[in-house]
Amino acid sequence: MQPSPEPGAGVRPTLLIVDDDTLITDTLAFVLGRDFEVLVSDSRKHAVSLLRQLDAPPQLALVDLGLPPHPHRPDEGFQLITDLLAHSSVMKIVVLSGQNDEANARHARTLGANEFVAKPCDAEELRSILRKALEIRDAELKPAPAAAGDPLGFVGESGPTQKLRAQIRQYADSPFPVLIEGESGSGKELIATALHRLSSRASRPLLALNCAAISPTLVEPTLFGYVKGAFTGAATNKSGYFEDAADGTLFLDEIGELPLELQAKLLRVLENGEYQRVGETQNRVSRARVVAATNRDLRQETRRGAFRTDLYHRLSVLSMTVPPLREMGSDRELLLDHFRRFYCEQGRLAPFTLDSAAMRNWNAYDFPGNVRELRNIVIRLATKYVGLTVGAADLDAEFDVNGSAGETDGPPQGTAAAGDLARKHLQQAPRFSLDEVLQNWERAYVEAALKLTQGNMSQAAKLLGVNRTTLYSRMDAIGKDVAGETGGDN
Repeated sequence: MQPSPEPGAGVRPTLLIVDDDTLITDTLAFVLGRDFEVLVSDSRKHAVSLLRQLDAPPQLALVDLGLPPHPHRPDEGFQLITDLLAHSSVMKIVVLSGQNDEANARHARTLGANEFVAKPCDAEELRSILRKALEIRDAELKPAPAAAGDPLGFVGESGPTQKLRAQIRQYADSPFPVLIEGESGSGKELIATALHRLSSRASRPLLALNCAAISPTLVEPTLFGYVKGAFTGAATNKSGYFEDAADGTLFLDEIGELPLELQAKLLRVLENGEYQRVGETQNRVSRARVVAATNRDLRQETRRGAFRTDLYHRLSVLSMTVPPLREMGSDRELLLDHFRRFYCEQGRLAPFTLDSAAMRNWNAYDFPGNVRELRNIVIRLATKYVGLTVGAADLDAEFDVNGSAGETDGPPQGTAAAGDLARKHLQQAPRFSLDEVLQNWERAYVEAALKLTQGNMSQAAKLLGVNRTTLYSRMDAIGKDVAGETGGDN
């Protein structure tokens, strides 16, 4: 399935540069300021805060991987890529980094970055890369013709895709909420758009709010509106998304990020349509249909008290799961053809082809970044191999083999399953490191335990089946920042 782009705006394209080296940011801002409206940040935390204050997301981002508090590791940079795409799925990200390990480049691209450029970089080359990324973004924002014979515009014929088509047709005209679950990059926003387009509300507004892309303090006035004087800066009355959506559709992306205190107010709207503008006592009634999406396991979130159980049940009256690309069989070939045709036509490029060995590897790869990763790989191949045949080695250079192995649902249970994964990994990895793979698994489980327990070390250790001292030792060994990642033991 092809993710649907978000609308972007701006006469002069906006470029966000994130790097903790002021000499680099000052130089790049000066050199690139002629072509772009440049915004500068020195850390992931500051960059996310800055994005939430903007009226519209930047079209482009140029980010370093080595950011504070650990400038010698790529962790913060990887997380920032995820944060940026959660804020705007059509933002084009170029990584400019001194951490030039090929594994880092592959993983950055898997997460959604378009290009990886090593420091130092020629200014004109960088300008050319950014302009090309902007052209690709602009092409994606143009309405694309629907797939032949498919009013939903889906690409794919696999069983999971056919099931999604059937569910959309079944749920489209229902007045009840729909919850769309699926991994990042799988195309949940496309499902929401299709539900609206196939419904009797198609001629009415379709509004989208990314709950992760807006400051928690602004979510309530954005959703419900506010009256003059309700808070500092509220100079006039203003309607919110529920009011502006009227009797159309309101798409709430990343619903798992909605603050707990607002979840009760959303539940009230879903139950009886009633809400109030901030600072107002008058009840208003919404007729909008709510479609929500998440890449979190909301059932797990309810068990740990991070998401209201009653809201979850109300949102999931009708639920859909967008399968990861690795479960969609030959759809990856159809998507290859679709994106190759689209981007080669847009760039007036002679299309590339894959030889038989490369095609076998294409069909064997898991695409941990889902359709977004597949699309970005096609863009790079279309740019680098104009009119040429791509061999297996060239294609494998685009794959994040170590990243895909580290991002599966968990280590295979049982000797046979573990052996199958190991053989596949060793055959596909151009550079294999057992220490690196084992460390990636350990890091993944430690981070998951800390997130599930909100940084409580005692609870995280219990969840992992180790004592707290052992957990501290493991965190030190894998380079996790204890102070920065934990919230104590209370």
